[in-house]
Amino acid sequence: MGKNITPTVEGGLLAAITLLVGLVSVYVPILGMFAEFFCAVPLAVLAARQGAGKALSALFVTFILLSILISPVLATRLALSFGLCGVMLGWCVRKKFGAVKIFLSTLLVASAAQILTLLMLIAVMDVNLIDTQIEMARESFDESFALYETMGMEQARIDEAKQQVEPILQTLAFLFPTLIMLTALINSLAVWFTARWIFPKLQLKIESLPPFAEWRFPPLFVYTALVGALGLYWGFTRGWTGIYEIALNLLVVSALVGLVQGFSLLSAVFDRYKISKFMRRFFYVIVVLNMFFLQLVAITGLVDMLFDYRKRLFKDTQ
Repeated sequence: MGKNITPTVEGGLLAAITLLVGLVSVYVPILGMFAEFFCAVPLAVLAARQGAGKALSALFVTFILLSILISPVLATRLALSFGLCGVMLGWCVRKKFGAVKIFLSTLLVASAAQILTLLMLIAVMDVNLIDTQIEMARESFDESFALYETMGMEQARIDEAKQQVEPILQTLAFLFPTLIMLTALINSLAVWFTARWIFPKLQLKIESLPPFAEWRFPPLFVYTALVGALGLYWGFTRGWTGIYEIALNLLVVSALVGLVQGFSLLSAVFDRYKISKFMRRFFYVIVVLNMFFLQLVAITGLVDMLFDYRKRLFKDTQ
């Protein structure tokens, strides 16, 4: 901001920008989907410049105006999902935290915001969101099957596909907590990258994350994967649905973290042997399109948390 702009004017201007972006996210088709991610940035800038208190005040004013102009439910979702993330990110930048700490703090707030949003929707709409989402997915599949039937597909094949869909829908219902976490992760990544793009243009410094080839996660995820696998077996064989659901979420989250570390290890190997970008992308595509390779990379990533292959393989470069 210009040197002659007072903090009060700056705060009002950033709150107005947040309001405008929020309106665009609701009323402008297609563009609104991406505009949501920018709702957090003005508040992040305000928190970085003037502190979390001023940013929270601006968020409250914006929330009131959005509630009047659109609806309290949508305003609450925007305020929780993106507004609080922006305030947290800006406050962390103001405190000069490292990049990893900033991102994890933002992710923690985003996760809490997703849970609060879910509880709010359940309280206001008085519906079971899990059953509603599963029913919507089931209807979508039914419409697809009806289309295939009109195109002349054999009824036997359609019936076989229907039988395969139901277990998938049930698994998605069990994985609802993981889906909430992934939504929070996507929101955090969106806020992070938009802030990383805009902050330098405003003379605000935000640290960079370590190079992807250096990413490592604690061995905790190896043990949660083992607990998840054991719980999955016990829950399935003994009919303990609650244990099965918890174990499935533990296993899937651990596997996803292992997959990230596995790709990080691959990136380190590619760097070590100077593999071209084209060959890297070609290899990544092959892995992503093959479930066996994905599982292999995830398991390798989990094992790497215990044994640190990078230190063992690249001793000569240490």
